[in-house]
Amino acid sequence: MPELPDVAVYIESLEARLVGHRLERILLKNPFLLRTAEPPLQSCEGHVVTKLRRLGKRIAIGFDNDVWLVIHLMIAGRLHWYAPDHRGKVRGPLLQLDFDNGVLTLTEAGTKRRAALHVVAGEAQLEEHDRGGLEVLGVDPKVFRERMSERNHTLKRALTDPTILSGIGNAYSDEILHRAGLSPMIQTKQLDDDEWRRLYDAVQDVLTEWIERLRTEATRGFPEKVTAFRKEMAVHGKFGEPCPVCGTAVQRIRYAENETNYCPRCQTGGKLLADRALSRLLKDDWPRTIDALENAKRRT
Repeated sequence: MPELPDVAVYIESLEARLVGHRLERILLKNPFLLRTAEPPLQSCEGHVVTKLRRLGKRIAIGFDNDVWLVIHLMIAGRLHWYAPDHRGKVRGPLLQLDFDNGVLTLTEAGTKRRAALHVVAGEAQLEEHDRGGLEVLGVDPKVFRERMSERNHTLKRALTDPTILSGIGNAYSDEILHRAGLSPMIQTKQLDDDEWRRLYDAVQDVLTEWIERLRTEATRGFPEKVTAFRKEMAVHGKFGEPCPVCGTAVQRIRYAENETNYCPRCQTGGKLLADRALSRLLKDDWPRTIDALENAKRRT
């Protein structure tokens, strides 16, 4: 799912192309994408884009009649931009927005339709799509700590809860926790002052670094390669690969359709975190440390 760095760069790329330009026509190719009835989707046609806004992981496009298109890409939704002189292949879209200077489309990979489009009128309706999470970049460390510790959650859950922090998901939370050297399963109430400082610094550094990295990529064109799995990441999506800091094999916890990746030496003191499915299956045979796991691999 596109997270804060990806959405921030999407917003910047869209601002450069859409602000001041008129939406000539809207083509809704899949009716299940649209989740609202009023105001009608066509109320944006003939109007000029005046602003864009990020609401957590959502992209809001505002028009001169105070109507907004709010797009939530979810896991597999992606945006594509085609200049007027484009002659190549165009991916089959769920939504097509024809502007006076090009075409913006929304596609979604796979068969599950999770991406969503809402049409809202005015700031009040727009704010209903804001989950209330704290905008973390540049926030005061004390405010960050207070918000994160309001409820006692694991760090992984607290970082990815959109009502606590805005825009951080599965991928960047893994990277943040690895950078901070903290277990994803430690409770927020258990952190000491030094750990809070490391966590805050990691949030600022990781998100800023990735925004700059993605921004540099976007100078070559509209951001097309938006993915949660990037080769430059330290641990996310790197199960079984060596940690770039200590060389230990990256481990994972799988749950539902997500997984948490971590380094057991850098983050958990050599302990393996229980995988809800595998550890229950193996019971007493579950290796509880990275050394036990490596010994078991050598024996087999």
